[in-house]
This record gives sequence, structure tokens and C-alpha cells, in this order.
Amino acid sequence: MKKGKVYIVGAGPGDIGLLTIKGLRCLEKSEVVVYDFHLNAQILNYISHDAEFVYAGKRGGFHEMTQDEINQALVDYATKGKIVCRLKGGDPFIFGRGGEEAQTLAEKGIDFEIIPGVSSAVAAPAYAGIPVTHRKLSSSFAVITGNEDLTKPESTIDWEHFARGFDTLIFLMGIKNIAKITQKLIENGKSPDTPTAVVRWGTRPDQKTVVSTLNSIAEIIKEEHIRPPAVMIVGNVVSLRETLKWYEKQPLFGHRILITREYSYDYEILEDLGAEIFGFPTIKIVPSVDYSELDDCIEKIEHYDWLVFTSVKGFSFFFERLIYKGKDIRDLKGIKLCAVGSKTAESINKMGLRVDLMPSEFNSEGLLQSFLATHKNLKGIRFLLPRPDNARELFPKMMREKGAIIDTPIAYRVIKPERHGKRLLRFLKEGRITIATFTSAATFNNFIEILGQEALDFLKTLTIASIGPVTTKAIEKKGLKVSIQPKEATIKAMSREIIKWVMPEYKFDEP
Repeated sequence: MKKGKVYIVGAGPGDIGLLTIKGLRCLEKSEVVVYDFHLNAQILNYISHDAEFVYAGKRGGFHEMTQDEINQALVDYATKGKIVCRLKGGDPFIFGRGGEEAQTLAEKGIDFEIIPGVSSAVAAPAYAGIPVTHRKLSSSFAVITGNEDLTKPESTIDWEHFARGFDTLIFLMGIKNIAKITQKLIENGKSPDTPTAVVRWGTRPDQKTVVSTLNSIAEIIKEEHIRPPAVMIVGNVVSLRETLKWYEKQPLFGHRILITREYSYDYEILEDLGAEIFGFPTIKIVPSVDYSELDDCIEKIEHYDWLVFTSVKGFSFFFERLIYKGKDIRDLKGIKLCAVGSKTAESINKMGLRVDLMPSEFNSEGLLQSFLATHKNLKGIRFLLPRPDNARELFPKMMREKGAIIDTPIAYRVIKPERHGKRLLRFLKEGRITIATFTSAATFNNFIEILGQEALDFLKTLTIASIGPVTTKAIEKKGLKVSIQPKEATIKAMSREIIKWVMPEYKFDEP
């Protein structure tokens, strides 16, 4: 049996971009992931292989697993030879009980590593525009637990030391005790007028920051209904927020955008402008169960006049099969290549092949017109169109009506993944999704099948973006309104339309 190992990884405070590269590497190779509530669960989407997920979080005081149960689970999985990722919000050694978990592993002789994470103690203030130190205002800071029972006879917190000895004080998990915390600080010498801020859901689209003075912050957060999780910052550095706040000024701040297909870099522009991407793929690309039809076409590849690829996946699966059958790009000599979409064309070009035709309109009619403009008469011209199992028949039918000979072997399958939408449903119910995107009729229909008809009611309250008319038709068939649809059926174009919908005046750096 192979030797198990546990990686205790800090996942950061919420913004998925704050996960460290080393943390991501540990996550990618793990066979078991034991994760908490206070982290961005979208991080789990970075696991491309099969892994077992164990939820060990705490929300609203309810513990899914006790600490002893978590410790034992880590021991049990590692003893079985598993590579375990213990994924914790923030940093595992800053009020994260990671030290206790590491102690248990050390006592049992189990190998482990600690991967530090970005703590909310510094990240939440930074995203609120509050530096915890500043050459002119603060040369020291302290991070203090805020959930100690302040009614017990003797506190482990030296209130006088903290009130007088540090320029900046940062309290984690202290919202429920905030009135007593502020009272203790004032009683022990901290000025009641000290600038104080509370940041809820720091680094997330839900981030909310309130600023006041030490003697009035408790009343303010009560009026503003600020609840955990939140970080309190006490010190003169808070006065810099008005000048340094940046995150809440981002054009798409406050938007959490649902994507229902695998993440691609064409969504990155939305994140760059302050939005958070909530990935919930409702389709999964898998190999075909039967390649006999495609193999037959590859065996007679020299008989075709055109190869037509409508997606990156269509090209990649075809090319893999071409190589598997003992052929290579030399066997494509003399065959013209058509690519639908710039991404498909890029994939073809990277293989050293030249694209001969790329239609301006990414639909059946546009594709047909492009070929008619090239040939005038399609009679007898042979086309090979490798495609998914659920592809529409409209384009092949139109081509055959014009006399073309077209073969359409299945190159891959599009299936509905096994997913649970509990977390997404909760986000929808709480109004924490603002825009929902769909890139095909399948992504929409599968979305409804996975989440149930209840999801339709929630979608009525959201802005819906559709990649094109076919997808829009499927959405509208369910009585929903599509507000955003690009002229060009690409994710890049759809992302741009989302930005223009939020900010009509926004100017893009490139055309």
C-alpha cells in the first residue's frame, strides 16, 4: 500500500485568485478533499480528476463534523494511503485550528505539509482600502480572536496590552461580541474616537464595509444588519479608506456571474473588472462510445474536399483520432479547412494547419452562405463534419439540399454531469447571483433538470445572458426573458455584452 499524506492548505479569504500556486498544486493531486464552509467552493472546480469530497464546515453555529471527527478522518484517509487535502479558509494557522490537526497527524506518524494561505486578517482590510501598517500611522498590528467568552472571570486576552501597545488591532470572528470588545478597549485606554471599520465577506462580491469610531461602531453594525463573517479593524489606518478604497470601485463589483459551462479565459475580463465567476457546468464533454463511423471517414480522408470544425473540441477529438489511426497532417494535404469561430481557428493554426474559411456568422445559415460564396455550386463537393452526438441536423440538411455530400460522424459526446445544486440554490435564494449565462440550449435545459423547476422562479429575478438565438429560443420557451445576446456567438462577445449591459459607456482597449 502506498504511503498517505495530508496537505493542510489555506484557501484564502474568498477571492479565488488569492489561492496560492502551491495550494492549487496540492489540490490538483489530492484524492480526498476535506473542506470548510468559509472558503470559495469554486476552488473545488480546479480538480479535474475524480476525488472524494468531505464537507466539514460550520455555518450558523452548526458543525457538520466536530474537530475530533475531522482529525480522525484525516488520519483514517492517510492511513489508507490516500493523498488528502485539508482545505481551510484563510490561513490554517491563524485561528484555523490547523495546528491541532497537524499535532494529531504528527502523533500518528503521518506525513503532512502546511501550505499557508492569505488570511482575512490582512486581505479584508486590503480589499476595503485599509493598510494594516503605514509608515506615518501604524508601525505595529495585532490579530486577535473575537469569539472568546468575555463573561468568564479571567480573560486570556491582555486588553490593556492590546489597547495601548499596538497601532492597529484586527479582530476575527468578533461580530457577536463587538459591543463588549469595544467596551474593553475603551476601558483599557483606547480612545473612543479611534477610527474603526468592519468588513463583511471581504474579497467577495458581497463585501460590505462600514466605518465609524470605536465607541459607535457596535450601534452602526446593528443598524446595518452586519452579520458574520466579518473582520473589525481598529486604528488610525482606517482613515485612509476614503482615499485607498479600490475594490468596491471596480465596474463590476457586486456581480456574481453564473456560468454553466467549463471556465475559459474569455470570462477573465469579467473578473478583471471586479465580478466573481460562479462556475456550475451543466454539460460535460466525453469521448464517443463508438468511433467506427469516424474511423471509416478517416480511412478515406483523401476523398474529402473540406473538413469543417464547429468547435475546438470537434477539432481536438478528430485530430487525436487521426493520429490514433496512424495518420498525420500530411494526410490532409489538398483538403480545405473551415473553422467556425476564432478559438477553433487558433487551435487548428497551432497544429501547423491553415484555415481556408471562417464564416462571419456562427450559425447554419451563415456557414452555408460562406460555402456558396466560395463555390457557387455545391453539387458533388464532399464535406466531413466531425461533431457531437447531440448536434442539430439543420446544416447537414441544408447542404444536402444544395447537392453537397456531407458525412457527420460523432467525434465526442455532450452529457449532463452528476452534480448537486444545493449550494447554488442557496445562492439563488439569497440573491447572491446577479447574472446567469447560457452557451447552448443543452446548458440551459440541463441546468433546469439538475436544479429542478424551482430554479425557473429564481431565474426570473436575474439578468440572463444567452450566447445566440438557438439558446435564447430554449430559454424563452420556459417563459424567461433574455436581456443579453451578442451578435457573434462566442463567449468573448457575450462577456463584452455583459459589460456593456452593466456599463453602456465602457470603452474596450481593443476592437
